[in-house]
Amino acid sequence: MSHRPIALEPAAVDVEVRGGIRPADVRHAKETVAALTRLAHEPVLRATVKLVASPHPGERRTAQAVLDVRGRLIHAQATAESTRKAVHLLNDRLRARLLKTTRDWENLRGRELRDGEPGRRHPAPPEEPLPHRPRREDPVIVRRKTYALERAIPDEAVFDMEQSDYDFHLFTEAATGQDSVVYRAGPRSRGDGYRLAQLDPRPGLLGPVRAALTVSPVPAPVLTEQEAVERLEFTGRPFVFYADAATGRGCVLYHRYDGHYGLITPTPA
Repeated sequence: MSHRPIALEPAAVDVEVRGGIRPADVRHAKETVAALTRLAHEPVLRATVKLVASPHPGERRTAQAVLDVRGRLIHAQATAESTRKAVHLLNDRLRARLLKTTRDWENLRGRELRDGEPGRRHPAPPEEPLPHRPRREDPVIVRRKTYALERAIPDEAVFDMEQSDYDFHLFTEAATGQDSVVYRAGPRSRGDGYRLAQLDPRPGLLGPVRAALTVSPVPAPVLTEQEAVERLEFTGRPFVFYADAATGRGCVLYHRYDGHYGLITPTPA
């Protein structure tokens, strides 16, 4: 028996607004995301959208969305010079991820990602990097996220990162037991592949890796939270992966689109 999709009505789409967002753009986002839920082959339990307008003139607008498809989260985000255009780009990316996931998620996770298969990365619609470094006089950590790190092989971590439309993914590497982070080795448009960093790199123990992946030979620095902030500012990089001086666990401190910081830490074992 075929399963009939269960879509959401626009009123059921939750929208969080930050900054000066017009009511018409909120309605447009609700209608856009609700229409996409008709593509799901399983019930969509919840859809959330975040629309962000920076208070600084001339900065780009951001639209983010998360669909809970029967417990499976599908993420997408886009930036543009206007909220309406950001929602339009978000529609394209969310549609692509929803269709890709719907085709055969369970089979993809256990198979080799050969060229041409749905799990292999394909170019997304043209996108500029998030404006992660608007200058602030007093940036602080405004978002903290703690979760139990998934145990996965690098190929699975790359797949999960791409499905979530993130620039990095913190996880526990299955073969070595190391807290690790996988990230893009260069701009998305250039197709440079991926990079893996670990607390104590053990590339010889990783086993076969199908993704275009290189391994950093440098151990993660042992830092306090304040030292991580100082290193992030000094290096100018989008994020810093480090071993927490108190717990020894792998953490990621990153620049947010609003000029502040976000911190991801693992749940204590």
